[in-house]
Amino acid sequence: MFEGFRDERIDVGEAVLRVRHGGDGPPVLLVHGHPRTGSTWHEVAPRLVEAGLSVVCPDMRGYGQSSKPEVRPDHSQQSKRAVANDLVRLMHELGHPKFHAVGHDRGCYVVLRAALDHPQVISRLVVMDGVPISEALARCDAKFAHDWYHWFFFAQPGKPEQAILADPVAWYHGDPERMGLENYREWLAAIQDPDTVRAMLEDSRAGLGIDHEHELADRSSGRKVRCPTLFLWSSKDDMEDLYGDPLAIWRAWADDVRGASLDSAHHIAEENPMALSRAIIDFVDARTPAADAW
Repeated sequence: MFEGFRDERIDVGEAVLRVRHGGDGPPVLLVHGHPRTGSTWHEVAPRLVEAGLSVVCPDMRGYGQSSKPEVRPDHSQQSKRAVANDLVRLMHELGHPKFHAVGHDRGCYVVLRAALDHPQVISRLVVMDGVPISEALARCDAKFAHDWYHWFFFAQPGKPEQAILADPVAWYHGDPERMGLENYREWLAAIQDPDTVRAMLEDSRAGLGIDHEHELADRSSGRKVRCPTLFLWSSKDDMEDLYGDPLAIWRAWADDVRGASLDSAHHIAEENPMALSRAIIDFVDARTPAADAW
C-alpha cells in the first residue's frame, strides 16, 4: 500500500500521529472513521496523487498506530475539537497552511469541527456518510435507537471494551477481499489492541457529551461552514432511510453545499474507490491529464 508515500510519526503536541503522505500540488487531508485507520484510503490516495494533489492520510489520535492520550473524565481528550486541532497542526508541520479536508464516518465529524474552528485553514470540505451529531440526536427515534444502538452502548463505561475484545473480528466483520489484504491486516492489529479499542470508544463517548455540546453552541451562535462543502453518502447504507434527504440537513450547516450518493455500502473508500476519487478530484478542481484518466 501507499507506494511512493512517506510513512512517518509526527509530534503534534498532545499526540504523536502516524501519517502517510505523498504527492505534489494542492493538499488534501483524508480522515478515516471507526474502526479503520489511515490505510482505508489505500485505493483512493494514489489516484489523488496521480491527479496532481498532495495527499495526507493520518491515523487519528487514539486510532491505529497513533498515540492514545490519557482518558479524561469528560472524554475531551478524544473530542472532535482535540482531534481537529491535531490535524491542523499536522498539516502545518507538513507545510500545508491551507488544505482541502475529507472525512468519513467519525472522521466526518472531525473535519466538520476543523472547518468550524479553523475557517481560515480549510479550503474545501468533503463530509461522508454522516450528519452532525446534534442533528442525529435531535432526530433519534425508535428506528435510530434500534439500528444505531452502538452509539449508546459505546458510551457506557467498561462493558463495550469487554464485549468487543472478547472477539474483535466477530464484532467488526472485516473482509480481507473487500478491504485488501494489507489494509485488512492493519485493521486487524488495531481492533485487537485494547488501548486502541478503548480510544475508539472514547471517540463515541465524547460524541454524546462534549462534542454534542460544541455543536449546540455552534447552532445557537449561528456558526456555519464558510467554505464550499460536498456531502457524499453510500447508496447501500441507511442515510436516506434515516433522514430522507440528508443533504437538506447539511444545508443548515454550510451556505455552499452540494451532494450525491455513490454506489457503495458504508466503507466507500474500499468499496468504490474509483467513484470516490473522481468525486473528490472534481470537487477540488484538480484538473490534469492524470485526473482525466480516472
